[in-house]
Amino acid sequence: MNSKSDRLFWLLGGFFVANVLLAELIGSKIFSLERSLGLPAELEFSLLGQPLQGINLTAGVLMWPVVFVMTDIINEYFGRRGVRMLSFLAAGLVVYAFIMVYGAMWLAPAGFWATDPSTGLDRELAFDQVFGQGLWIITGSLAAFLVGQLTDVTAFHWLRRYTGARLIWLRATGSTLVSQLVDSFVVLFIAFYFSGRMSLPQVLAIALVNYAYKGLLALLLTPLLYLAHGAIDRYLGTEKAEKLIEQAARKG
Repeated sequence: MNSKSDRLFWLLGGFFVANVLLAELIGSKIFSLERSLGLPAELEFSLLGQPLQGINLTAGVLMWPVVFVMTDIINEYFGRRGVRMLSFLAAGLVVYAFIMVYGAMWLAPAGFWATDPSTGLDRELAFDQVFGQGLWIITGSLAAFLVGQLTDVTAFHWLRRYTGARLIWLRATGSTLVSQLVDSFVVLFIAFYFSGRMSLPQVLAIALVNYAYKGLLALLLTPLLYLAHGAIDRYLGTEKAEKLIEQAARKG
């Protein structure tokens, strides 16, 4: 931990894993984008013959943009192996977290806690509904995350062979657009189509809306990527930063 590059890796890695865990835990909440932005009405439109009422997204989208940026930064400085290690670590910790959550759900509630005396709210039921995501959703989300991350790291280094050290935005945004195309479809197919909860046209329509949102975010986050890149270069020093990037590209 005496090396600046080691401290940087664990700082980025810790932030990356924390955001993945948070995204999974808060992902059970579905929110209206229009109402959250204070718009007077939800959009009504049709896609692939499927009527859609409003743009409704999982609350996990608050965290995933940060994960996108972290993935690209770790890719740039620590290469394919760094991203893979942290991705599998995050997936393992998500599994562990849900095992602990289901363990907490199994525990019998204390009598004074089970019901809120002021509102009559069934706290035990509320806890189970908020944290007790279905196995199909957990499986789909984890599979999509891992497939998306492995796709991202492959696309990133493929683009880097053609861009060299230039055009950070192209390899970062391009790899994110490719990986999120995969992610958006995998999670819905496993969680809703294979479980029989949605038809194929419904899954395709919702996946396209989700992908459009994630793609727009990837483009909007480009300045943040350059800010992070500049801050890291100043922290490491130009010579050390360039050496790390060169090693990451060579091993990628």
